[in-house]
Amino acid sequence: MGSFNAIVVDDEERARNVLTQLLKRYTTTIKIVAQCASLTEAIQEINDKSPDVVFLDVQMPNYAGYEIASFFDTIDFEIIFVTAYDQYAIKAFELNAIDYLVKPIDRNRLITAVQKLEAKISIRKKLADYQLLLSTIKKKEFKQIIIPELGNRRVIPIEDILAIEADGAYSKIHLVQDKVITTSKNLKYFDSLFPDDHCFFRSHRTWIVHLKHVVSLHKSKLIISLLNSDLQVKVSRAKLTEFQEVIQ
Repeated sequence: MGSFNAIVVDDEERARNVLTQLLKRYTTTIKIVAQCASLTEAIQEINDKSPDVVFLDVQMPNYAGYEIASFFDTIDFEIIFVTAYDQYAIKAFELNAIDYLVKPIDRNRLITAVQKLEAKISIRKKLADYQLLLSTIKKKEFKQIIIPELGNRRVIPIEDILAIEADGAYSKIHLVQDKVITTSKNLKYFDSLFPDDHCFFRSHRTWIVHLKHVVSLHKSKLIISLLNSDLQVKVSRAKLTEFQEVIQ
């Protein structure tokens, strides 16, 4: 998991420094990009640095921390409130804050709050990826796909895909230059990913082939040969006629 940019807002310098040190000592994903002594100063830094999260003191001169909502049409960052009084927790949840921390800040409560932050941002990123995928499917503007690989996400240019082979519950993505990627997505997932797409063809129950890379068909062997590759893709007898029609 990557790091998350954070801004610490508190009118007391000591409180800002204590929270910053706690975050550095007990978390590995939080990167402090600014410290602010007032809400108005924080607004400027938020607009300038676009943080992932703001650790926001509730009680400050001029403006209380929970008044932050009045400065933005849309809050596109997460908030963790910091307060000396439990009763402000209600205000925190009214603003859909991830959590609130009561001073003096308990190490375990801080770790829990950051874990909630990590989980929420992870879900938000997955949702954004899914929405982007749906958008590209509708527009038929495939240039790349994002797939899970060994706990990470990998971006693969569509043009680099030669074929996709079923491997039990997994799939092998065969790429140019004889590269192979194993992903936890099964072949049915990729079959639905390219609906009515003329670039990819389900030639066999265990194969999807990228038609742009096809160079020849060996009918007797039911094998498809690909450009600049020794890979041999199977085509079933049931799919043979349809395959010949789409490559004409």
